[in-house]
Amino acid sequence: MTLRNEKVRKAMMREISQILLSEIQDNRISTLVSITDVVMSHDNSFAKIYFSILEENEDEKKKIFEALNSHKSQIRYNIGKRIRLRVTPDLKFYLDESFARGMKVLELIEKISRDEI
Repeated sequence: MTLRNEKVRKAMMREISQILLSEIQDNRISTLVSITDVVMSHDNSFAKIYFSILEENEDEKKKIFEALNSHKSQIRYNIGKRIRLRVTPDLKFYLDESFARGMKVLELIEKISRDEI
């Protein structure tokens, strides 16, 4: 990865987070969604946006994911205004469940240390 691609990736993370907080008028997204990573294609024409949700209910997670996808064009438009790129990247959202998996591992470790398993 080149230095320019890394700068674009970090700018994308920062700006998408700000867009979700200030531009999107959907409380579920602005309060419950956190951008965890952005993976850019080599030519910056495509971006995989990884996010986590501070919600346990699977139905709510699905609704939030659908809400993010419904606001995708608005997010992309705002990125185009905020970041100078030849082409504004196409966005694809992915739920990052690494935090939830990490919490499950920690719970298992606690149970093992207390001899509950």
